[in-house]
Amino acid sequence: MKFFRILAAIAVFTLVGKASGQTLTILHLFSGGSDGHNPVSGLIQASNGFFYGTTQDGDPEGGNGTVFQISSAGTFTTLYSFTGGADGASPSSPLIQGADGFLYGVTIFGGTNDDVGTVYRISTAGTLTSLHSFGGDDGSFPRGSLVQGADGSLYGATIEGGTNNLGTIYRITTAGTFTTLHMFGANPNDGFDPYAGLVQRNKNWFYGVTQGGGPHGGQGTIFKISNTGNLKIVYSFSNGTNGANPFAALVKGPGGCFYGTTVLTGTNNNGTVFKISPAGKLKTLYRFTGGFDGATPEAPLALGSDGNFYGTTSSGGSSNLGTAFRITPAGTLTTLHEFSGGTDGSLPYGGLVQGSDGSFYGTAWAGGTNGNGTVFKLTVPLGPPRKN
Repeated sequence: MKFFRILAAIAVFTLVGKASGQTLTILHLFSGGSDGHNPVSGLIQASNGFFYGTTQDGDPEGGNGTVFQISSAGTFTTLYSFTGGADGASPSSPLIQGADGFLYGVTIFGGTNDDVGTVYRISTAGTLTSLHSFGGDDGSFPRGSLVQGADGSLYGATIEGGTNNLGTIYRITTAGTFTTLHMFGANPNDGFDPYAGLVQRNKNWFYGVTQGGGPHGGQGTIFKISNTGNLKIVYSFSNGTNGANPFAALVKGPGGCFYGTTVLTGTNNNGTVFKISPAGKLKTLYRFTGGFDGATPEAPLALGSDGNFYGTTSSGGSSNLGTAFRITPAGTLTTLHEFSGGTDGSLPYGGLVQGSDGSFYGTAWAGGTNGNGTVFKLTVPLGPPRKN
């Protein structure tokens, strides 16, 4: 395996006027060469302290995407470059670290069947193993991240495929044994196009979202599904002030509730942040205006150690290129950074993750000095942990 190490120029931005005391530090500027370009998903911090992520595209000739490692100081290593064959192409969702220490992810293209995606395992040293190639009733185009269940298996979703070509939910063991749990579309109200991954509530049940479908004009749903494939609709969006079209995975928060985002509607059709109980009682916490607070939140929220949630929007802000924000469980939102499209990047589709040092780390899909995206660190003064 060939490795590429790149030390990025580091730049620091301080946002004035929306919040105080935070700094945004650029850790890596993608060149579009061996390091890849256009990181569409967020990062994870592995047990070894390094952060891992993917780029949607690779070097100009290959163009199939990469897996990379980066330290909190910006030391960058390309671990793997996809070929577009059996290993897949265009990894477009965050990695997870399994209990066995390996990293697991999906590609939205490639594979040995119909070029509709794969599930793969990769070591932190860069050795990749393809576990499954999609194509058929098992689904196609896996977009959301995987989650490892209490049984040790991995659970995920595809946005198309299945007998109705409206997406699937699946389970796969770390050895590659694959089971389709649910195919959307048989019930017209169960939704379709599950872009996001699942979150486990307990050892038997997972919660997820569909971008479309449902009984109220096809604006998306929140569902729960058992580890044996029993799916039930928890909430259906209705294209009103409570939002529509959830793209991002739910996050467990205080009191056993889930928190999430919708990309559309709300007061100004710019998206919302919501809270929902396991039983389906939904409360809209914030409706984006499209101004300095941002618009179109496409990434999952991150629960900070202070009990607040941190996230990104892919548009809005003073340059309409996205923002980073903090929101309390009660719904008070503070804009932390407005992306300019300059060295700081633009279009932060991937969301944030809090590192062991307390800072938040993320990626911007575009911008930077080369226009190919960035990796950044956002340092925010945190309050004391909340008791909820």
